[in-house]
Amino acid sequence: EWVGDGYAVLFSHPKDFTPVCTTELGMMAGMAEEFGKRNAKIIGISVDPVEDHQKWKSDIKSYTGNDVSYPMIGDPEMKVAKLYDMLPASEDRVDGRTAADNATVRTVFIIGPDKKVKMSMTYPMTTGRNFDEILRALDSIQLTAKHKVATPAGWTAGGDVIVTPAVSDDEAREKFGAFEQKLPYLRTTRQPG
Repeated sequence: EWVGDGYAVLFSHPKDFTPVCTTELGMMAGMAEEFGKRNAKIIGISVDPVEDHQKWKSDIKSYTGNDVSYPMIGDPEMKVAKLYDMLPASEDRVDGRTAADNATVRTVFIIGPDKKVKMSMTYPMTTGRNFDEILRALDSIQLTAKHKVATPAGWTAGGDVIVTPAVSDDEAREKFGAFEQKLPYLRTTRQPG
């Protein structure tokens, strides 16, 4: 219900008050407007209680200068982490867990208006997430959901796209005006819209 008819970016954290995640939450707070322009809501999750999230927010603002105004799910019983396969379903130890125990809870999910996961990406503990890449992936997901195109490696908004194999040459000319046959199975055209 919270997502509505738009997209959601759910990004998870193994523990509150962890250094890499502190930088990530602040960066996402600074990028919230960009995600909003794409009808995408941001929501964080950590296996700690919401009360800890509230305390952590002041550290995040202190370090990054950005206020975390998007919601953060408290998942101290690891129900959501297990539901989304961030932790094994058999994991039942809640108390005394560390960030290392929760290492796989470092995933970003893009969820579509149909409430299905469109993309997931899991990062290691020591590597900060590239939210510009998440934004680029969201742009691609939204573009390809609207038009019969795919995006090539390294694509950025405004770049040429690939006409999907499901589109005939005649339909491609009708939809896109023109396309370039790069290989027998690879046709490119200007980004529609």
